[in-house]
Amino acid sequence: MSILVNHITKTYGSQKALNNVSFEVGDNQIVGFLGPNGAGKSTMMKILTCYIPPTEGDAKVCGFDILTQSLEVRKLIGYLPEHNPLYLDMYVKEFLEFVGDLHKIKQVKNRVNEMIDMTGLQLEQNKKIGALSKGYRQRVGLAQAMIHDPKVLIMDEPTTGLDPNQLEEIRTLIKSLGTQKTVMLSTHIMQEVEAICDRVIIINKGEIVANDSTRTLQQNSTKQIITVEFDGIVDAALLKTIPEIEQVKLVQNNIWQLSTTSKNDVRKEIFNFAVAHSIGVLTLNKEEQKMEDVFKELTK
Repeated sequence: MSILVNHITKTYGSQKALNNVSFEVGDNQIVGFLGPNGAGKSTMMKILTCYIPPTEGDAKVCGFDILTQSLEVRKLIGYLPEHNPLYLDMYVKEFLEFVGDLHKIKQVKNRVNEMIDMTGLQLEQNKKIGALSKGYRQRVGLAQAMIHDPKVLIMDEPTTGLDPNQLEEIRTLIKSLGTQKTVMLSTHIMQEVEAICDRVIIINKGEIVANDSTRTLQQNSTKQIITVEFDGIVDAALLKTIPEIEQVKLVQNNIWQLSTTSKNDVRKEIFNFAVAHSIGVLTLNKEEQKMEDVFKELTK
């Protein structure tokens, strides 16, 4: 087990940032650690990386205790914090060699070149970090987190500031890393979660509200959305008379989105409604819930 968290609580004065949080992360998994701003994500990551201690509870990384064996834990973790701390007056290669030396890496120059190639920093490697765009600074942060070949990568908003092309490259890199390492990442980009995460842990107000695969969370969502295209104009008030339909939304022309929290499949009711009112149905599709909708449902 790469990460084991047991009943972690963290308080700041009278405020509980984390309340009795427990979860496990197995080897070679990519886990999305999600939640609204202020939910406790960054606090949990700082505890796992030994930056701050918990108020109560304990945790282990690769079998090492974060409180009594913190040095061993730090050796095994690569960490990219939310606010990427870089020495802006250092050159990219100089900075990565400095970090490599801190980790006592042998043949550090070769390892730096590997990281530059892996993170796409070839054209920027001889620039000062302060001269780089936010996206390239984020790549430098990723490179420093991976330079010592850690078993566990913990990344807080790793794709912040990247353009669409860079985003795709870094997602592919994280996906490939997940075959060899345990990756725990925080993000607000739900498409990113769907694209690369094996599992999702959602935290809200300091407590775990979901812990499962993205597919299972989407399938277990209580909300159904059905998109239907009629062959003519239909009144919204009339659509609301369909049994179990709770909300209606006109998308365009005669295309409507009908939603319900019923567990019953309401497509039959929609079809019967159309027949009863002599309305033609051109298309009728039940949409799979997106992670964004699941997230909103669990943290609203």
